[in-house]
Amino acid sequence: MAWQGSPPLEDHPRADHAREPGGAERWVPALVITTSLFFLWGMANNLNDILIAQFKKAFTLSDFGTSFVQQVFYLGYFVFAIPASFVLRRFGYKAAIVTGLSLYGLGALLFYPAAAISAYQLFLFALFVIAAGLAFLETSANPLMTELGDPATATRRLNWAQAANPFGAITGILIGRNFILSGIEHDEATLAGMNAAARAAFYRNEVQAVATPYLAIAAIVLLFACAAALTAFPRTTAVRDVPEDAKTQRFADLLRHPRLIGAVIAQFFYVGAQVGLWSYTIRYAQGALGWNERQGADMLFVSLLLFAGGRFVGTTLMTWIAPARLLAIFAGVSALLAATAALVGGTIGLYALVAASFFMSIQFPTIFALGVETLGPLRRLGSSLIIMAIIGGAVLTGVIGFVSDRAGIAAAMLVPAACFLVVLTYAVRARVRA
Repeated sequence: MAWQGSPPLEDHPRADHAREPGGAERWVPALVITTSLFFLWGMANNLNDILIAQFKKAFTLSDFGTSFVQQVFYLGYFVFAIPASFVLRRFGYKAAIVTGLSLYGLGALLFYPAAAISAYQLFLFALFVIAAGLAFLETSANPLMTELGDPATATRRLNWAQAANPFGAITGILIGRNFILSGIEHDEATLAGMNAAARAAFYRNEVQAVATPYLAIAAIVLLFACAAALTAFPRTTAVRDVPEDAKTQRFADLLRHPRLIGAVIAQFFYVGAQVGLWSYTIRYAQGALGWNERQGADMLFVSLLLFAGGRFVGTTLMTWIAPARLLAIFAGVSALLAATAALVGGTIGLYALVAASFFMSIQFPTIFALGVETLGPLRRLGSSLIIMAIIGGAVLTGVIGFVSDRAGIAAAMLVPAACFLVVLTYAVRARVRA
C-alpha cells in the first residue's frame, strides 16, 4: 500500500507562528505537555522491569516466561507505529497525543480486572494497550521536538527533552519498589510446606499488589489527556494543501536514505540492549549475588540515576563533540561494560551492568535525530520506522531470557554487548557520511 508523504513542517515558532498573535509563546503549553510525555512513557517503560520480577514470583515463571512482559509491550509499539504516523499526518499533533494518552490510561485501568482474576494473559493485553498509546506519543513527541527550533541544534534539543524520560523511569522504579514489590520471597521448600489456602493467598496478594499503582497512573494520564485536548498545538496543513511533490512521497522513498535505514537497524539493537539490561538487572543481582528483589531494585534505581546523569553530561558534551562521534564512544563503552558483566560476574559484573546505564543515556535520541536529520518532509514517515524498530525490545529481551534459562543470567549479558557493537558500527558510519 502506498502511503502519502507527510505535510510540510507544521508552522513553527521561527516562521509563521512567530507572526501570529502571541508568537512562539503561544506554544509553551504544548511544549510543556510534550516534554511531560517523555516522563510518562519513561515511567511506563521501567515499571515493566518491576513487573518482570513481580510476575516471576506471582505466576512462578521462567526467565523466558517473564520476557513476554517486554515482548508484548514492544510488539504494541511495532504494530501501532505506522497507524500513529497516519493519525499524526492526517489529524495533527493534538489528535495523536490525545489518542496516545487515552490508550495509555485505558491500558492502566485494565490492570484492575487482570489483578482481580489473577490472569497473566490479561496483564499482557493491558501492557499491549499501554504500548499502543506510547507508540502514538513517541511518534508525535520525538519529531515535534526536532521540528520546533533550529535544525542545527535538533539533536541537542531532543536530548534535553528526553532528559525528562529518565526522571519518569526513576519514578516508575520507586513506585514499583515501594508499592508493588513486597520483599517477601519464599523458596520452593517453604512454598511446598504451606497448605493450599496459604499458598493461594500468597500468590493472590502478590498479583493484586500491582492494581492500585496502575489505577493511580491511569487517573494521572487521563488528566493529561484532558489537558492536551484543551491545549493549542501547531496545526497540520491539510493534505490537499501540500505541494504536489510532497503528495507523491511514499514509504518506499525512505529506502533512498541509507542513514535512516542504518538508524532503524541501530535502534532495533539499542532498544533490545537497553530493555534487556534493565529487565534483568534485578534477576542478575538475585542470580549472581543472591540478593533479594528489593536490593536488586535498588541497583536498578542507581542505574536510572546514572542514566539521567549521563543524559545531561552527554547532551552538554555535544556542544564540543559531534553527536555521531559521542554516540560511537558511548556505545563502545557500553559494549565493554556489558561484556564485563557477562564474563566476570559477581559484584564487579553487577557494578559494570549498572554503570552501562550512564553510557546508554544519549543513544536512543541521538540515533533518532541522526536518522531523520536529512529527511526533510519525509521526517514523520521516517520517524514511524524508527519507532517501529523498538520491537527490538521484544525480540532481544526474549533472546536474553532464553539464553539465561540455559546458560545463566551472566552469560546472557553477551547479547546486549553484541547489540552495542551494532550501534557503534552505525555511529562510525554516520560520522563518516557527515
